[in-house]
Amino acid sequence: MTEARVESGGGRGPERDSERDPGRDPEVVSRFVERFAAQLVEAGMPRMPGRVFAALLASDTGMLTSAELGEQLRISPAAVSGAVRYLAQVRLISREREPGSRRERYRVHSDQWYEALTNREAIIKRWEDAFREGVRSLGPDTPAGRRLAETLEFFEFIENDIAGIMERWRVHREKRDA
Repeated sequence: MTEARVESGGGRGPERDSERDPGRDPEVVSRFVERFAAQLVEAGMPRMPGRVFAALLASDTGMLTSAELGEQLRISPAAVSGAVRYLAQVRLISREREPGSRRERYRVHSDQWYEALTNREAIIKRWEDAFREGVRSLGPDTPAGRRLAETLEFFEFIENDIAGIMERWRVHREKRDA
């Protein structure tokens, strides 16, 4: 995805994707956004953040304002605000101020999945610490202690695989971009 800003005439900010590509059918884009958002919801993401994230992914610039998101998705400013707050918190998007303006743009980056998994890795480490404490507190020979110990072992196993996958992806991306 590109992160370049495309400015339109009259100082109105970045061109909207539909204005830049008149051959793009907004209904086809909307169907993709809603189908992909439904997949995100099935995976556990709240509905509105899923729709906003899908709309940003479908945007050629990878960047839209609150007003553009609201208009495209036919949702209220409050719904946009809650969705972007969630997405920024889980590091799937970033917020940027327009120079000389109070208006914010929301951007999805090409490495959003890498960042999201890296963030999850920190959460998994905290869970592992909690499971270790639970095993000590409940006793390793109790049914609950054994269950927590097995859960800890699972997360340690996953953590090792994720670290290797992330490193292989970084090397792959460097080779691809060279």
